[in-house]
Amino acid sequence: MSAPRLFILGAGGHGKVAADCARAQGLWSAIEFFDDRWPGVSACAEWPVVGTGADLLRRDKIGHEIFVAIGEAGTRLTWIERLREAGFELATIIHPRAIVSSGAWIGPASLVAAGAVVNIGARLGEGVIVNTAASVDHDCALGAGAHICPGAHLAGGVEIGRGAWIGVGAAVRQGIRIGMGAVIGAGAAVVKDIGDGVTAHGVPAKPLAERARDGR
Repeated sequence: MSAPRLFILGAGGHGKVAADCARAQGLWSAIEFFDDRWPGVSACAEWPVVGTGADLLRRDKIGHEIFVAIGEAGTRLTWIERLREAGFELATIIHPRAIVSSGAWIGPASLVAAGAVVNIGARLGEGVIVNTAASVDHDCALGAGAHICPGAHLAGGVEIGRGAWIGVGAAVRQGIRIGMGAVIGAGAAVVKDIGDGVTAHGVPAKPLAERARDGR
């Protein structure tokens, strides 16, 4: 039986990374993109863009898998659910140079990029991104659509809410909870829990409103 093709929805920078990881993983016979900017956008790096999201929904459901490479978590999760309900097979992409424990669980439609580490007992919900050289230590729980940006590090037992964004180079102390839709700025050091929908940055990380009151 021949290997399936991989269709990627979203021909931006994240899509390019996903395609490169997928090529390295070697599970698919070919890679093609779909993006609503087509036909104005006809290629993503070396891979062709062949239609829009609507065109993708009209494709046959046999012989290919689909990965949603849209950076915004809400839109990504909406498309994942839409494609699942339509009967498509969703791909999970794990770069061969990522280190993923056999005791970790990676949800469907997730991406673990090159140099990333996911340790034993970690659980990643669907549509999660663990980006280049990021690490998720033992017993962490990442909600659907969470994004751990390049070089960010979660210590053991951290809980990340649905759709939260952990910025480039951020560090999160063990046992911390970061709420749904929270945004942690680049280089932040999170040593206290962060609530739902809160944007925090700095060392130590504080919500923006709190930093404004402090004058910093």
